[in-house]
Amino acid sequence: MSGGIRLLDKVRQGIDESLAYSDTTTANGSSPTNITVVVYDMLKTSVDDWVDVTDEVLEDGAASVVGDVITLPRIGSLTASHRYRVEIQYTVGGNTFEDYFIIIAET
Repeated sequence: MSGGIRLLDKVRQGIDESLAYSDTTTANGSSPTNITVVVYDMLKTSVDDWVDVTDEVLEDGAASVVGDVITLPRIGSLTASHRYRVEIQYTVGGNTFEDYFIIIAET
């Protein structure tokens, strides 16, 4: 059974780097639509205190899709020692799914 919120990975990214990440949706189906990406700074431990920093760290442009692979715009301008949760929401076959990964920013 597929579906539900799925943790993709925890990755380390340098504060001077600007990287594009991808999400393969094979487990939920191909040709995802209605893609939204939100990035939260998890500096605070409570989910209610996370800060939406999408506009600050996600570079211009939209996510792109080829088959079952979603490629995100580049992520950069991170703050050292902060953790970021990147949420990718998409629709396949009328169902809405959400995957996420954690970026650990380092110098």
